[in-house]
Amino acid sequence: MIELFHELSELCSKAATEKYSTSFSSAIRLLHSDLRPPIYNIYGFVRFADEIVDTFHTYNKEELLTEFKKDTYAAIERGISLNPILDSFQKTVREFNISHDLIEAFFNSMEMDLTKTAYNSNGYKEYIYGSAEVVGLMCLYVFCEGDKEMYTKLKPSAQALGAAFQKVNFLRDVKADYQQLNRSYFPEVDFTNFTTDDKKQIEEDITRDFINAYEGILQLPVKARFGVYVAYKYYLSLFKKIKKKTPDTILEQRVRIPNYGKAFIVAKAGLRNQFNLF
Repeated sequence: MIELFHELSELCSKAATEKYSTSFSSAIRLLHSDLRPPIYNIYGFVRFADEIVDTFHTYNKEELLTEFKKDTYAAIERGISLNPILDSFQKTVREFNISHDLIEAFFNSMEMDLTKTAYNSNGYKEYIYGSAEVVGLMCLYVFCEGDKEMYTKLKPSAQALGAAFQKVNFLRDVKADYQQLNRSYFPEVDFTNFTTDDKKQIEEDITRDFINAYEGILQLPVKARFGVYVAYKYYLSLFKKIKKKTPDTILEQRVRIPNYGKAFIVAKAGLRNQFNLF
């Protein structure tokens, strides 16, 4: 039965999500059961592409990414792939009519990671859009379940949430990105002389994204709202922790939220949800 194969493919995407991100896995489990598989499918897809450009250092990354991109579009056209991650992703793309423009923008940013090591303002915005905002929009297609009017209304907030997550990741991973991958995403920031003013300017930009994102979270369908809110609160807590660190500390250590901290975030969010205090 072909349904058994598709089911196995979705289990692979779920396993990839759980292996690579306990935080997102926890948030996805708080979505309505109908929404969990397609969000796992999206995360598995973007995670695999990201791994190609970030960790496959002893392989031809450009060749692998080109093949992955080609196989992605072939899977969507055929409605099946022997790569379970791509099979589950194509299923979600076709079921929710996710725009191929979002997929193309995503691959464009992944391709930028192969060659670019520094960004100006325009390049930074282009990269953030393709690597993060479009992922938020893919998820929004799922959350809106075909309601185009709702999608259009919530689109700016979904982009802001994706941007906030990515920028927090950039601040958290400055040491790895700059020292190991030789990448500097923030425009006009010299990490050999990373100042308090530099850090504050970045944080003000991220704060605006979080504010814009929250307005949209409040308007999400009930089936999606709690899970997205928990992801938002996790990243907001991580961001607040980063804000307390000095620039030198950010360059020397990766800031984390311990497991007990994550559990507290979920519990507190659950109480707010129960009493409708978002």
